[in-house]
Amino acid sequence: MSESKASITWQENKAFMGVSPSGHNVQIDADKEKGASPMELILLGLGGCASYDVVAILQKSRQQVTDVRCELTAQRAETIPAVYTDIHMHFVVTGQDVKESQVEKAIKLSAEKYCSASRMLVQGGVNVTHDFAVIAG
Repeated sequence: MSESKASITWQENKAFMGVSPSGHNVQIDADKEKGASPMELILLGLGGCASYDVVAILQKSRQQVTDVRCELTAQRAETIPAVYTDIHMHFVVTGQDVKESQVEKAIKLSAEKYCSASRMLVQGGVNVTHDFAVIAG
């Protein structure tokens, strides 16, 4: 088991500075004035994790991908804790002769095997769904 260390330092009001295990600063603000909220960062983390997987898998399968965008739509519980209950990920993959079957396979592999963020959320009871579009270009 590997260990990661991060830190969060209060700045003012509801604003904090996070330092990631790799040493990068991340502005966090529950009021969303100086940075993303903690829950927004969870959503971005999921999208970043899955998008990385999709790009890497498509490149390994020799797909000529020029752009990948992941649009996330999330629903939160109305009671506290207001956890995410449902997250839908829509991938838009642009490239030359990109096969839909390869995109579908890449998304499935990410969701079921590689994306740690997705697996963690699903195991925690979040309904995570996916779909995609392929654009020639």
